Amino acid sequence: MTKQPPLSDTASNTDGLANRLDEETSPYLLQHRDNPVAWQPWGDEAFEAARREGKPVLLSVGYAACHWCHVMAHECFENPDIAAQMNQLYVNIKVDREERPDVDSIYQSALALLGEHGGWPLTMFLTPEGKPFWGGTYFPPSPRFGRPGLPQVLQGIAEIYANDSARVTKNTTALKDALGKLSQNQAGEAISLGMIDQIAAHLVKEIDPLHGGIGSAPKFPQPAIMKLLWRAWKRSGDPAQRQALRQACELTMTKMSQGGIYDHLGGGFARYSVDAIWLAPHFEKMLYDNAQLLEVLGWLWQDTANPLYEQRIRETVAWTLREMIADGDGSGKTPSGAFAATLDADSEGEEGKFYVWSESEIDALLGAEAELFKTHYDVGPGGNWEGKTILNRTDRPLLAEPAVEARLAAAREKLFAVRSRRIWPGWDDKVLADWNGLMIAALAELGPLFGEASWLVAAEEAFAFVCREMQRDGRLFHSWRHGRLKHPATLDDYANMAAAALALYEATAQSSYLHQAEAWVGDLDRHYWDDADGGYFLTADDTRGLIVRTKTPHDNAVPSGNGTIIAVLAKLFYLTGRESYRHRAEAVMRAFSGEINRNFFPLATLLNSTELLSSAVQIVIVGDKDAADTADLLAAVRALCLPNRVLQVIAPAESLPENHPASGKGQSEGRATAYVCHGPTCSLPITAPAALTAALAPSDSEGEPTSLSNPAP
Repeated sequence: MTKQPPLSDTASNTDGLANRLDEETSPYLLQHRDNPVAWQPWGDEAFEAARREGKPVLLSVGYAACHWCHVMAHECFENPDIAAQMNQLYVNIKVDREERPDVDSIYQSALALLGEHGGWPLTMFLTPEGKPFWGGTYFPPSPRFGRPGLPQVLQGIAEIYANDSARVTKNTTALKDALGKLSQNQAGEAISLGMIDQIAAHLVKEIDPLHGGIGSAPKFPQPAIMKLLWRAWKRSGDPAQRQALRQACELTMTKMSQGGIYDHLGGGFARYSVDAIWLAPHFEKMLYDNAQLLEVLGWLWQDTANPLYEQRIRETVAWTLREMIADGDGSGKTPSGAFAATLDADSEGEEGKFYVWSESEIDALLGAEAELFKTHYDVGPGGNWEGKTILNRTDRPLLAEPAVEARLAAAREKLFAVRSRRIWPGWDDKVLADWNGLMIAALAELGPLFGEASWLVAAEEAFAFVCREMQRDGRLFHSWRHGRLKHPATLDDYANMAAAALALYEATAQSSYLHQAEAWVGDLDRHYWDDADGGYFLTADDTRGLIVRTKTPHDNAVPSGNGTIIAVLAKLFYLTGRESYRHRAEAVMRAFSGEINRNFFPLATLLNSTELLSSAVQIVIVGDKDAADTADLLAAVRALCLPNRVLQVIAPAESLPENHPASGKGQSEGRATAYVCHGPTCSLPITAPAALTAALAPSDSEGEPTSLSNPAP
């Protein structure tokens, strides 16, 4: 973002508040530290100033990689006249939604209750007590796009606040009551696999039959729903339904993997596509999207052996390890070991400038290879997006023959080297515990699957960083940057990091990861559990300054914390044998199962975790974890897509909990030995990898690959 020089006559409000964002760590907040707006960080001091001065609060929420946040900042917050109006009429608070998802969730819900579509930038008007009474998202500097200009909005809201207190009170009371009701969960009975199958049958009908994905423009990846559909495909006994479910997932992931939403030079997926064909994204890349999509691609690769999926996995992991290791101290030279949050959509003030090309650039750089590249990557004279070209292979979703692919790879390397010398998009290198948990879990699963030890090492290093740097007095925190730890952890932080711990336990057989997951669940039970109605609140009982404690089972861009924790609790039950974990998992599921009758679309994570709870496949391998025969059995397990897998490797001298179905079982003939358990019943001892594969594979055919699947090389 272009910085504006401080303006002494507008950078503070009429009562002397100055812009205080230079004291913050969030790159998004720091983008606004030189605005002439007297921005205040969220906290008691800002609301006390509003009470003292008798002013309403203007709350602006965004994030560093948000394109329209940048637009509104350039148009409005850097405008001295608009800033002066804001400072005169309001106490202005700026929030990074990634640092404070708890704050964002409250006021996004309030905006929805006002009948408006949510999103960022979020612009809300509050009383000095933090109660919302009106809001919107992006406002231009003057009326356009059918939207009022921000100056008109500022004046009108200030007049209503000053002259119509009854109207303000009516709105705040109604919204506060409604927000409280939103956090009241709809309890119900246990969710059966039959119910999940019915939901999958409804959802698969929403898939775009030409381009994949759900709905039309804008189109989001929806990885949790892809997992739900893939699980349903693996369960289904109906041939027609199986074909529809599998086709939906493969079509979606292939079109995304070959579309413009994917960075064909550097790897990684953008957040969403503004169109229905996955061509034009808002170019920001988020850690959480890529972590979830890696897991989906891994599942599909295990069942299809499609080399496209393996290629996208390898490229996306390479991008993560190359460009998304957070800066440790602000020097740019000391990596922290944990993962950064986002890469911006904009560079040099233009959306997508870093990523797009012209035909003349391609011709000049690739020479004789240009025609081949242009044919495969949709490069033409007029471009395919605002006069430029977003590289994509949407019209050629299948990989070409190996010799052609080798030439295309060489061309991509040339373009990547040139692109790397461009001015880069902004980088938000703060470390978020919940997003790190998602990427750690993905790498812990995929590293052993693809024989990439460095991926597992990266996952372990990030996990160690969170444990070492992001806990204080035994409690987890949400955000860290350059040595500064901020903001209490949310449910999502605990749930995703506990899931990461269990993924590392399954990958390494190190008991410390299992113990850490149990400790974090203990924190959740002490500070987040709703004793009255069940389920976990998003925030702890000692988190300050919020007008309501939200509680939801709904997925957003990230999986639901309540949905994720069901899987964590289920795995803890299966791994430790402690019934308390099963009871708590069932209690969470029942606390929200009634939501299915209202809207099942955002419940995919909860439904997927419920299937794991009811249908786990427990695999125990008794053997030295470093021995070759143990490794052979593990390779057989990991080669298969087993969404309900609970894997445990124990040494011959170790014992399982007494109520574990494989308790007391040991090695056969002194060799590494596997047991496959469904419910209380276990298989006979298995020592041969092929026999283990047979015991785990489904009894019926998986079906032929769809037309969008490449054969295994």
